[in-house]
Amino acid sequence: MGLDYKLVIWNKYKKQYDIIIAVSMFVYLFAFALVTITYNSETSIETLVIRAFGSLAIIMLHVILVIGPLSRLNTNFLPILYNRRHLGVSMFIAALIHGGFGIFQFHALGNTNPIYSLFISNVEYNSLVNFPFQVLGFLALIILFIMASTSHDFFLANLSAKVWKRLHMMVYIAYALLIGHVFLGAFQQEASLFTVGFMVLGFIGIASLHLITAFKERKIDHSKYIENSQWLKVCHIDEIEETKAKIFTTKKERVAIFKHNGELSAIHNVCKHQGGPLGEGKIIDGCITSPWHGYQYLPQNGQSPPPFNEKVATYQLKLENSFVFINPQAFPEGSEIEPLSIEL
Repeated sequence: MGLDYKLVIWNKYKKQYDIIIAVSMFVYLFAFALVTITYNSETSIETLVIRAFGSLAIIMLHVILVIGPLSRLNTNFLPILYNRRHLGVSMFIAALIHGGFGIFQFHALGNTNPIYSLFISNVEYNSLVNFPFQVLGFLALIILFIMASTSHDFFLANLSAKVWKRLHMMVYIAYALLIGHVFLGAFQQEASLFTVGFMVLGFIGIASLHLITAFKERKIDHSKYIENSQWLKVCHIDEIEETKAKIFTTKKERVAIFKHNGELSAIHNVCKHQGGPLGEGKIIDGCITSPWHGYQYLPQNGQSPPPFNEKVATYQLKLENSFVFINPQAFPEGSEIEPLSIEL
């Protein structure tokens, strides 16, 4: 977290991951060019650039879309999630080069405005098979541009986390457009079994991981808790690991109960930064630390330590016969609640 907005805030780990991203992109482009020149030496430079950067962007987009569910299923993927925005911007740059060269080669050499030409060069909009696939790619590129240009925390803070998150969920619309772009392009120009096969397997992989994650989350949302007057019975005290949390749902809100130094504290599970699951993080240096980007909150009041001002709601707890109960009525964000002592 930082008080001042900077263009890019790098630390040692971000630098390492950015180097990995850059080197991986270069290696892929070099390998793609080498294979193309070896097996299809008549390919023009323009076509080579279009295909290399287009395939690179598609592969990177698939990687981006599986990072989220993978990190929910296995915490070893969290460092990649932490650097996903840089990967997304890099993917957009690759897509932009692909789209820019495509528009130049196919639409910029005549007297018509190249963007206008893109929309009128094929007007079979009522055809499923012959639909203008380049238009789908262009629309996807616009969405990716909006996401890349608003990826900085400045926009996140000023748009609000909720609006920013919804804006960046448009990546799934872009993905759907790109599926159509690739499939129609492959069938209308060169039917590549490799391209079609990759897209099919990629879609199955992304859909499967999201469904597995959704079923896992559904178990949390549909867990049954025993009501005792105004209190809900959550779990046995031993079910909560030291410095970690038990996540459950009450009144359609996710709540995380953390254990630390012989005490329990309950806060709203959603981080104010990007809606990250606080309950999947842990307590570090006395602060609940988001697993996504390291935002921190004090367990007793849900406030970020000074000088930061993010706040989440807090909840009251009680202990009966080693079972944890919660009052489902949330206190206002940042309310001080004395932690529940569990030491016998």
